Amino acid sequence: MSDLNAFLEPGMLVRHPSEPDWGLGQVQSVIQGRITVNFREVGKVVINGTLVALLPVFDES
Repeated sequence: MSDLNAFLEPGMLVRHPSEPDWGLGQVQSVIQGRITVNFREVGKVVINGTLVALLPVFDES
């Protein structure tokens, strides 16, 4: 399976599609399909980009 998040770059804001309680997250790094995101409510999480398509957030409001 290909990387569903290949367009993500550090600094981008995202949400996890099946974990809305985690709140807004900021991408910290994207390395070989592994995305490290710092979520407001749970802290730093490493996500397998081949399994989860994170939702980009372009407007925080």
